[in-house]
Amino acid sequence: MGRVVGIDLGTTYSAVAVLGDDGLPEILKNADGEPTTPSVVLFQSFDGKDEPLVGTMAKHSAASDPDNVVQFVKRQMGNPDWRFDSDSGVSYSAEEVSSLIIKKLLQDAEQALGEEVCGAVITVPAYFDDARRTATKQAGVIAGTKVLRVLNEPTAAALSFGLDTEKNGVTLVYDLGGGTFDVTLLKIEDGCFTVIGTDGDRNLGGFDFDNALMSFVAEELSKQGAGNVLDDYLISAELREKCEMVKRTLSNVPKANLHISKNGKPYRVAISREDFERASRSLLNRTQELVEDVLEDTGYSWGQIDHVVLVGGSTRMPMVHKLIEDISGMKPELGVNPDEAVAMGAAVQAAIEMESSIDVAGSAENGLPDMPLFTAPSVVIADVTSQPLGVVMLGKDGKDYNNVVIPRNSPVPGSYSQDAATVSENQSYVDVQVTQGDDPDLNYVVIIGSKEIPLPPGLPKGSPVRVVYEYDREQTVHIRLHAGGSGQLYGEFEIDRVANMDERQLDTAVNKMKNIEIG
Repeated sequence: MGRVVGIDLGTTYSAVAVLGDDGLPEILKNADGEPTTPSVVLFQSFDGKDEPLVGTMAKHSAASDPDNVVQFVKRQMGNPDWRFDSDSGVSYSAEEVSSLIIKKLLQDAEQALGEEVCGAVITVPAYFDDARRTATKQAGVIAGTKVLRVLNEPTAAALSFGLDTEKNGVTLVYDLGGGTFDVTLLKIEDGCFTVIGTDGDRNLGGFDFDNALMSFVAEELSKQGAGNVLDDYLISAELREKCEMVKRTLSNVPKANLHISKNGKPYRVAISREDFERASRSLLNRTQELVEDVLEDTGYSWGQIDHVVLVGGSTRMPMVHKLIEDISGMKPELGVNPDEAVAMGAAVQAAIEMESSIDVAGSAENGLPDMPLFTAPSVVIADVTSQPLGVVMLGKDGKDYNNVVIPRNSPVPGSYSQDAATVSENQSYVDVQVTQGDDPDLNYVVIIGSKEIPLPPGLPKGSPVRVVYEYDREQTVHIRLHAGGSGQLYGEFEIDRVANMDERQLDTAVNKMKNIEIG
């Protein structure tokens, strides 16, 4: 009999949790006895074969061996052009590198539990689009586990908070992780978690605060005669590691010193918390703008919000707490572990998914345990879309434009439609182009999928057609084209995810990574 777990697959650190026999979620410590694992992979090659090292030891190698270390791979999820080539000549995609991190988490989880892990819920930033969500799911498959669901990180954190404290009310989750930022507004009411609105930036996190501090330190070093240290690859890698340490130190004390050598000469930079906060002020302001955007979009004011929950290790910075208190007049909730809440919420959802799978189809068919070890909490999650989806239409001016079919923050799962008409006599097909983005100008949106759907012969110009988008709970979409009047189905398709692996590529990746041992 196996167990199911929740995985917080983070940009800088990851965590795994399980719902215990007492029905409460708990973090599973890794082989080093730590609750979180650095999302870092060191590619070591022995006799022409890769033996990747994942976690703390890999992170410690980032400064001394940067060419063989992969960090922040989460930022490359859904990017088919990104590759890492190891010294042994093997090329790895972002999904494959991420699968090594997941594999390490599962390996340590099984060691902690003393039994097999047979499935997982993996979390993603709420603002991840379809390609990045699919890439995350594929990384789990490549790692050799059954991915029960991809769950939004702020929703997972709220799930952990709401069940642990049994607090109801409108809750704002401010999630500033190592590489991404999300803000989500939701209502918690007796086990029902209804997301009201969400926004975010997939390229805003602790990594960027490190960059701001690196720029400040580099400027100070230049004043001391060290030149531009950022031009030196090895020194820059060392500086990144030390700036991250200083950033963490400044969360606890007002001043810190950074020591570094160049060409055998030692340098020291004294850094105050105020220095760091000035250097990164624009980043903090960006999070404030996104929070205010969500409140404006949803029509909520601070006076209507009952709780503010801070999630993600970067919220340990004192300036984040001060920002929240300044703009809201509220103190963030205490007792929420920003590093663990997401994984713990995912563990709760994993237990729910397991019970649901068993109830619906039986354990043998789903590859899950014969029976649940406990009764999962009674929870209902109603989420919303993080990305608007539209369709390309022809305007009265004869130019194509983007018409939004599913506005951002629409409830999911759900079905949405757009009525249109044929534009020529005896039109033989409709080219359904699915867009992501809410700007009418096609230059500012992304076409994420398209298909030419044939029409029956003899249709006059102006014949009504209806495009239907069905969005599932994991925010992936299925498209149908109907006759506008009769409802006759002309054709349907799922988005051909050009940014993701197809089935053949996925099978190849599974077989490729199956034989790689990790440490």
